[in-house]
Formats: sequence, C-alpha cells, structure tokens
Amino acid sequence: MALEIVDINCDLGEAFGRWRVGDTEDSALMGLISSANIAAGFHAGDPNLMDNTVRVAVEHGVGIGAHPGYNDLQGFGRRKINGTARELVNDIVYQVGAIREFARRHGASLQHVKPHGALYMEMAVNPEFAQLFVQYMRTVAPNAYVFCMAGSATETAALEVGQPLVREFYADRDYDESGSIVFTRDVGRPDPMAIARKVVRACKDGLVTTVSGKDIEVPFESICFHSDTLGALDIVRNMREALIAEGIRIAPISEIVR
Repeated sequence: MALEIVDINCDLGEAFGRWRVGDTEDSALMGLISSANIAAGFHAGDPNLMDNTVRVAVEHGVGIGAHPGYNDLQGFGRRKINGTARELVNDIVYQVGAIREFARRHGASLQHVKPHGALYMEMAVNPEFAQLFVQYMRTVAPNAYVFCMAGSATETAALEVGQPLVREFYADRDYDESGSIVFTRDVGRPDPMAIARKVVRACKDGLVTTVSGKDIEVPFESICFHSDTLGALDIVRNMREALIAEGIRIAPISEIVR
C-alpha cells in the first residue's frame, strides 16, 4: 500500500567535545527532518552537545528521541559488547534519562527511543533483551514510540504489550534478503539521487532491492538516514524533493501513528 505521509528521522548529536564525524552540521539537517535520534553519551554525545541538540530540535519543532548505544566511544557503538539483557537495559535507562531531562529543560517531552548501531541490531534478534527493554518502556514511557525494523524481536515485543512503535526504512544502508540492514563500516559517499529513487519506490511500492538483487517488502512509517554519512545534506534534500514531487507528505510521527 502506497504511503501518503512519512516521517524522516536522523541520528544527531554524534560527536564528543571537539571530535566530530561526517561533513554536515546538525543544525543544517534539523530543518529538513521530523524526528531526531539524539546520542546519549555512550557511543557519542556529551552533556553540552545533548543540551544544544535538544534545544535546536525544539526550535525546529522536531520530535525528540533518545539514541542510546553500547558504552563504546572508541568504536562509535558499532561493536557488540557482551552483557546480560538486564545490564544492557540498565545502560539504556541511564542514557534515556539524560535525553529526557534535557528535553524537559527545554519544555519538550520524549517522543521516542531508538537504540543505536550494534545495540539496535542485537535487540532485533534477542527476544529476552527486546522484551526487557519494552517492559522498561511500558513502566517509564508508555506513550513514547519504539523505533525498530519490521520483523524484528523489538517489533514483536512491542506489539505483544501494546507499546507504540515505528518501523524504519534505511535510506542510506543496503538490505539483505532477511530484511536486515547490511553492516558497512564505511559507506563512502553514496549517490543522493539513487537514494531518493530508492526511497520513493519504497514509499510507493513497499519494495527494496537487496544486495543479492532480489526485491523484498519492507513495511515502515519512518525513513532513516545518518548524519555521519558523507553528503548527508544532499541526501535529505534530494529525498524531500523527490517525496514532495510524488505527493508524499513529510510529517511528525504523532500525525502518522495513532
């Protein structure tokens, strides 16, 4: 079924002190998205950066999401760290609390939680971890959305208990035949026009071509791209233009998922 309205989310605040990644300032992206996944200090982010990123999101009317990751600054949260489900959820509790308090400071609320990188992928295949995470969300943020992939353990856990959820389509990542994204440490500088065509096709036909050349269905409500992808500003500009040209409206999650 073709989408008439879609959210665009982006991982932001992914720096630390004077250290920066990517070639685009977060402030340039903020006016072009509808949801922000804000790094919460473990894979990137520091208190001053969190405060500023939340403030700019509020100024632009962008939904605020916590983006907790593995405690892995050196590896940018893209390396798996072994731990029990409870230990991993406690790391998430710690990080979500930080973003939520900065949101409260600026008169906003927490719209969603989206785990980062390897933590997101681990939750997607680990039912115990996913269920414990969703139990936490039901306790402290029952109205906040969980961002996840369709068909993941995270989606299953959220559906079982009625936690609001949002499924994502990854604009600047490739898919395999299982519907999972293919991890690539360095995606280089992708072609923004090719990404725009990929996104429009996914919205209109619900399909994406995998790395093996097979078309698969990918249901979603939000399109994700990454601020550390080279050319991120060109990517989101081309996506927006292509979507609008096809009559697809970009709007906050609250207008899409009820």
